[in-house]
Amino acid sequence: MAIGIDVPMPPEPDNPEEYDYEKCPFYGQLSVRGQTREGTVVSTDMTKTVIVEREYDVFVPKYDRYMKRRSRIPAHVPGVLDPLEVGDEVTIAETRPLSKTKSHVVVEVLDGDA
Repeated sequence: MAIGIDVPMPPEPDNPEEYDYEKCPFYGQLSVRGQTREGTVVSTDMTKTVIVEREYDVFVPKYDRYMKRRSRIPAHVPGVLDPLEVGDEVTIAETRPLSKTKSHVVVEVLDGDA
């Protein structure tokens, strides 16, 4: 519980001299704030970034029914977490903007379906 939310602490980095501590919530100074969300990894094409997709229902009053919506959130992957694969269930947490599109960081890998 070192980062303020109840997630397991990953092992320390193998190569401390080359590790990016600036963007790590576990061993660096990156603070985690705001919402935590769960989703599925749908893309791992970028370096140190994954696209997490979450599906949710929205009520449409006109038709008195629910419709499905999806949101795709880019999230930073700290070096201490194992390499992620498409289909992995992850928990992401909101943080300061890390780049033009990234404002979330992966804090826990729940399970892998890939």
